[in-house]
Amino acid sequence: MSYGKSTKKRSTMAKLQSVLDGENYLGIRGEVEGEFIQPPFKTRLRELFRQIEKEFDILYAENLSLQEKIDTLNEKIERESFISDKPGYDSTDFDNVAKTVKAKLGNTSSQKLKTAHKLKAQTSKIVSSFKGPNTQCSMIREYIGHKDGVWEVSVSRSEQPVIGTASADHTACIWSTDSARCLLQYQGHNGSVNSLRFHPNKDLVLTSSGDCTAHLWQAAVNWDIPKGHSSEEELEYGEEIDEKFDRVETLRTPIMEFGAHSGAIAAADFLAGAEQVITASWDRLAMLHDVETGLALNTLGGHDLELTDLSTHSAQKMAVTCSRDTTFRLWDFREPAFPVSVFQGHTESVTSAVFTSEDKVISGSDDRSVKVWDLRNMRSPLATIRTDSAVNRLAVSDTGIIAIPHDNRQIRLFDLSGQRLARLPRTSRQGHRRMVASVAWANGHNTITNLYSCGFDRRVLGWSVHPYKEKDT
Repeated sequence: MSYGKSTKKRSTMAKLQSVLDGENYLGIRGEVEGEFIQPPFKTRLRELFRQIEKEFDILYAENLSLQEKIDTLNEKIERESFISDKPGYDSTDFDNVAKTVKAKLGNTSSQKLKTAHKLKAQTSKIVSSFKGPNTQCSMIREYIGHKDGVWEVSVSRSEQPVIGTASADHTACIWSTDSARCLLQYQGHNGSVNSLRFHPNKDLVLTSSGDCTAHLWQAAVNWDIPKGHSSEEELEYGEEIDEKFDRVETLRTPIMEFGAHSGAIAAADFLAGAEQVITASWDRLAMLHDVETGLALNTLGGHDLELTDLSTHSAQKMAVTCSRDTTFRLWDFREPAFPVSVFQGHTESVTSAVFTSEDKVISGSDDRSVKVWDLRNMRSPLATIRTDSAVNRLAVSDTGIIAIPHDNRQIRLFDLSGQRLARLPRTSRQGHRRMVASVAWANGHNTITNLYSCGFDRRVLGWSVHPYKEKDT
């Protein structure tokens, strides 16, 4: 705000104080005696309050304008950083090419022509590598209702168009992806709900919580929900949202409870075949449970610090557990001895690790890096992605696009080779306003909205991420 506006605001406040002083003498004193504030002072007060409101409106507009400029500058810095970080090319490439041409100038004209063609080809290759992201990203819907930060968002593995969310407000919710309505709210936990995973082929949901338990519950909801209102309409009428959310069907009793841990459970997931579930806890242990009886079948130890996340393979009986001890472990339940492989490469807490459809593992860490590993070679990663913020629960699509949520409110997209594809937009009207905790791809769902994210701004967002269509030339 400029000095002139600041002086004007102080002058307005001084006038208000003088009027209030007069009101204290003439108004409040008169009110004690059964009288009211004199009409001239009422009029003057209203005028001053209008001036103050106008000043705040101007300040708010200036802040929005500054925020837009900051976002534009950040995108420019990212593009410049993207160009400078390109593998295989640096600023000396042009010099090297020029030197090569200069050294061959003394040859015959035919040799000069060949060199010129070579220079053109190399220059075109370098320039083409500088092209920006070729992925189109836009926010489609917003899912509103949680009263605290949202730890995780998951997409149903069946064909039902629903997503699930786990929140620090002690609840888990099932949402319609089309209408953005909450269909069911689970209230069975006594602590923060840290993860939510869907059964591969039944209407069952597995949640884990800070109350040291994991719950299996029935997601029996009414699918015939009208699509009358969009999320934008719900944003405009906040009170109406609260009333609709209060009328949502609730569930408090689980089908099965898994409670063998002595610490908060960070995550729980179904093993392939869905006959067992595996849980990962702050007590440094992972446990394998039987779904039918709820009994713990095996205790999986080895991590030196608290476990932060776990993920299971979609087709094979394998799981990865992540820990604050800077490692993640691959457990193979296909053999009786449960062999384990330890992946070392991060320097801080490993916050996420997921399987890909190509038998690779993607790991993310608080050390601001994401690494791509081959299951057959755990000594060194195939690719390393460097970022400018800590990484949270990431996800990889069937087509090999890695979505990376960050502490700095950003979501970035990369391919499996470490090539940057895009950054999801974040402005005053779209994107997260606080830490992004989790992302999830809608693999196999035929819908425009194919990526979901959640964060500690209590927002759950649906995104459309698709490659740009090449224009006909």
